[in-house]
Amino acid sequence: MILGTGALVLIIGALAGYVYWDHISHFESTDDAFIAARQFSVAPKVAGYVTAVPVTDNQHVNPGDVIARIDERDYRVALEQADAQVAAADDNIHNIDAQIAVQKAQVVEANAQIESAQAALVFAQEQAARYQSLVQTGSGTVQNAQQYNSGLRQQEAAVQNAKASLAAAQRQVGALRAQRKSAEANLGQAEAQRDQAALNLSYTVLTAAQPGKIANLTGAVGQYATVGTGLTTFVPDDIWVTANFKETQLNAMRPGQPMTMEIDAYPGRTIHGHVASVQPGSGTAFSLLPAENATGNYVKIVQRVPVKIIMDNPPTDITLGPGMSVVPTVRTNPAPSIYERLKARFDSWWGRQG
Repeated sequence: MILGTGALVLIIGALAGYVYWDHISHFESTDDAFIAARQFSVAPKVAGYVTAVPVTDNQHVNPGDVIARIDERDYRVALEQADAQVAAADDNIHNIDAQIAVQKAQVVEANAQIESAQAALVFAQEQAARYQSLVQTGSGTVQNAQQYNSGLRQQEAAVQNAKASLAAAQRQVGALRAQRKSAEANLGQAEAQRDQAALNLSYTVLTAAQPGKIANLTGAVGQYATVGTGLTTFVPDDIWVTANFKETQLNAMRPGQPMTMEIDAYPGRTIHGHVASVQPGSGTAFSLLPAENATGNYVKIVQRVPVKIIMDNPPTDITLGPGMSVVPTVRTNPAPSIYERLKARFDSWWGRQG
């Protein structure tokens, strides 16, 4: 009876141990994990003295909130000059249009002069022919014939002069049209300079592009900031956890699996999340100087693979930021049963025997 009870206790203990082992085998955890974010430096695109810094250290800002202001007076003057150049270029185009209109009127006038000169030429030709006929019949004088012949030549010259005036007027219209194209190009250049001046003026106000917090604030009123001078570091609200699991822990880990996380800075707080993705390669493979294993004395080392973990509902009553240590625990898929593992081993052994 005692042996039966002891055996029963052993069996129950073995079953409980198996159940516990089977339960803990569904979880993978690591203490090599940190909160990460795509923080960046806020720097001006134009140079100038800082006139205002309406934020303070560790302040939360929303999209569009002003972080800093650069003295805008020089850039506003440049914009006014650019506007004046645009107005001058536009007036030049209108002036050329007026000249073209005047020149077209001169073309019409030259055409009318040609018609008048041609009509006078026809009359002069008839008169010259008439008096030449009278001279031949003896009814007219040679002087009159010579006079009308001279008038004929004058009218012919007048027609040629009118045609030359028409050609000159037409060429002037073409020249004015070419000047207008050049003026249009000047207007486009002036408008581009005005747009750039407006952009430069807008760059004097540095605003937040997304929600986040101000960190490492170095900008101060009166400081001369050059282009690219970092005034502060911006930490977006979009944060995640980068957990460096051992490669031997990734067998059953898949995107979407649930996760619980404990933060070193806030013991007792548990945050829930899920696996977002697994980096396609170890952490050292993407470092500045990747490790190159020698072919001689090689010692195999288990590599760490970064896994991105997203927090489902990040707490708002505590401060979370890049670099803070966490301990995530991922609930992986159920491990294969003992029967399945033994069967897989047997199938593998049997395959090698064949």
